[in-house]
Amino acid sequence: MRKIDLFREVLAYLAPIHGNVETELHFQTPFQLLVATVLSAQCTDKRVNMVTPALFESFPTPVEMSQATPEAIFEYIRSVSYPNAKAKHLVELAKMLVEKFQGEVPQTLEQLTQLPGVGRKTANVVLAVAFGQAALAVDTHIYRVAHRLGLVPASANTPYKVEMALRKFIPEEDVAHSHFWLLLHGRYTCTALRPKCEQCGLSHLCKGPIKAKAK
Repeated sequence: MRKIDLFREVLAYLAPIHGNVETELHFQTPFQLLVATVLSAQCTDKRVNMVTPALFESFPTPVEMSQATPEAIFEYIRSVSYPNAKAKHLVELAKMLVEKFQGEVPQTLEQLTQLPGVGRKTANVVLAVAFGQAALAVDTHIYRVAHRLGLVPASANTPYKVEMALRKFIPEEDVAHSHFWLLLHGRYTCTALRPKCEQCGLSHLCKGPIKAKAK
């Protein structure tokens, strides 16, 4: 099968299932999405959504958060992964937003990745969800699904390489949505340990190891 045809089949299957779904993180502003996405690193969206209501009530904008201490932020986020480091990053990124970006979340990858605690994946989530840009964030779910379905070559052994390989064949208008289509497929169907292959309409394409399917 030609690569372009493979992508068409995969996207045609996933699009009706997930539609125009976006992030499962709860937020009201680009700043709140940025904070929630930073907190979600190596942590579940469900857990992040449990701590952000109180956090956002006390620190709804970069101005309020920039005036807080990491110790104060820690008390709100202590149940997420790596709370000490994330508390420090949140205060520092809020200060940079106020001092360098007039309190606004920047809208370019280059500027976003200048913020403490913000890597390429986090920046791409913000660009796609908050600003509707054609950005594709590669997390562990997308990395796994892309390789299992043969969307990317084995040589695409980093998130960046996977991102670039996917972008070659995903239509520009589908880039932002395809992030969530692939992510949700990996999160709920094509899981790491016990993939639900019997529920997957793409199992005939799967190149995943037999052992992984049998667990």
